[in-house]
Amino acid sequence: MKKYKPTTASRRHMTTVTYRGVLSGDKPHKPLVKGKKRSVGRNNAGRITTRHKGGGHKRLQRDIDFTYDKKNIIARVETIEYDPNRSGFIALVCYRDGERRYILAPRSVAVGDEFIVSEDAEIKVGNRVPLGKIPAGTFVYNVELKPGAGARLARSAGSFLEVVANDEGYTQVKMPSGEIRKIIATAWASIGEVSNQEHKLVTIGKAGRSRWMGKRPTVRGNAMNPVDHPHGGGEGRQGRGRRRAVSKWGKPTGKGHKTRRAKKYSNHLIVSRRKSKKK
Repeated sequence: MKKYKPTTASRRHMTTVTYRGVLSGDKPHKPLVKGKKRSVGRNNAGRITTRHKGGGHKRLQRDIDFTYDKKNIIARVETIEYDPNRSGFIALVCYRDGERRYILAPRSVAVGDEFIVSEDAEIKVGNRVPLGKIPAGTFVYNVELKPGAGARLARSAGSFLEVVANDEGYTQVKMPSGEIRKIIATAWASIGEVSNQEHKLVTIGKAGRSRWMGKRPTVRGNAMNPVDHPHGGGEGRQGRGRRRAVSKWGKPTGKGHKTRRAKKYSNHLIVSRRKSKKK
C-alpha cells in the first residue's frame, strides 16, 4: 500500500494501491475500448432505483472476455493494466493466431507468461479447465455456473473459490462467504485468484475522493424526519425506537436477517449455508 505525508487532515490516513512494479503502464488497446454512458443508479425512465450513485469521473469500457471460447490455443500476456470499472487488474493477451483479448488478470501473473484454455491443461495459475478435472484444495476464479455461459463467480479483486470435492457429476466449491455449493462439473474455471488483493485495504480518506468514484453521500436513517425513514424523528439524538433495524422501506436489515428467497432455483445445490451475523 502507498501512504502519503499528512499535508492535510484528509491526506493523513489516505492510502492507495501501489501500481508501480505491477502494471505495465501501457495505454488501453484501442480496438477493445469503447465509450458508454453510465446509468448511475437510474432506470430507463430516469428514476433512481439505486441510491448513492452519481457523478464520478468519465470511464472508458474495456471489452473483457469472460467466455474464454478460444480453446486449445496458447495465449501470451502482453500487458497488465488498470481498469476503472472493476477492482481487479486486467491483462491484454495475444493468442497464437494473432487475436488479442482482455482477460481478468490472476494474482502473480506477469508480462510474458502463457496460459491455455483446454480440457487437458496443466493445473497452473492462469490455465482454464473444467471444474471436474480440478483437484480438491485448488483455488479457482472466473467460475461458470452453466457450461459456456461465461464466468459469474469470483471476479472481484483478491477473490477465489476453493474446490472441496468432486462427486456424481458435480463439483463442491467453498464460496468467500463460507457457503459450500455444488456446480456442474462441466462448467469451466480459471486456476488461481484474482489480482490486486490489496484493494480491500484502501482508505478513501476524504469525501471528495468518493465523489470522484461516483459514490454519493449516505445519510443515516435516524438523522432524517419520520416521513423519510422509519428511524427518523425525535428531539435531539434518539435511538431508533424499534426492536429491529429496518431499511427506508421497512424491510429488516443486518443482524442475521435472511434475504435469500425461500424458493430460489438453486436451493438444492447448497450443501452448507453461509454463516450469518450474530443477533
